[in-house]
Amino acid sequence: MNRAEPSFFQIRLAETSRDLLAAQRLRYRVFVEELGGTGPMVDHDARLERDEFDPVVDHLCLVDTRRSEEDLDHVVGVYRLLTSDQAQDFGRFYCDTEYDLTPLRDSGRPLLELGRSCVHADYRGGSAMFLMWNALSDYVLEKKSEILFGVASFHGTDVPMLAPSLSWLHHNHLAPPDLRARAQPSGFVDMNLIAPDRLDRREAMVGMPALIKAYLRVGGLVGEGAFVDRAFNTTDVFLMMDTSLMSPRHKQFYESRRQAS
Repeated sequence: MNRAEPSFFQIRLAETSRDLLAAQRLRYRVFVEELGGTGPMVDHDARLERDEFDPVVDHLCLVDTRRSEEDLDHVVGVYRLLTSDQAQDFGRFYCDTEYDLTPLRDSGRPLLELGRSCVHADYRGGSAMFLMWNALSDYVLEKKSEILFGVASFHGTDVPMLAPSLSWLHHNHLAPPDLRARAQPSGFVDMNLIAPDRLDRREAMVGMPALIKAYLRVGGLVGEGAFVDRAFNTTDVFLMMDTSLMSPRHKQFYESRRQAS
């Protein structure tokens, strides 16, 4: 997983304590400084966003080799990855606090939770996310994961403002019942807020975060209900992707990587 990318980028799993600290520094910049979030283990003095999962997960890092490791600036993109086996050893997935994952566990299929995905502001809109998705595909193949899932966030907790996007997801991208996680009662918000015949697709997409739109393009599905996370100042939706249900174009890409590996 230490595969060199063109130009000044490298993609790798966190190899050293400085890689992990740099990932936590990037998460602080995005989730705390940009989005106004917080948490019980956030270190504001050191500017590190961290939690109890960090020691047990894999951290997929996009590294800019021109930036300083000493200053913890070298990680410019990160994905946090937790397999079924890791979650079983640890006792839970991160999503368990927000969603009932019983349908996914009952499927008996290998699961992979994706979390804390973020990219440095200076690298958004370029090749960074594409490189990370390529590396994620390699990881999925290596771990033989079949169902990928995680929460993706809308900024803010004003649900009526988010109604067009949430309703579009509910009416057009709801997961099948046998794989449909449901938001926990403590933060549950019904996403069926606007009737299908009153929805404007353009309005819904304008308000949709880029990460959610990226998942939808590869066949992503959502769970039942959104979860309001006031500590992080976000409204979260459960996203999952069943690799067996990928669109033909993306499945061809996925299978080509399998054959090359």
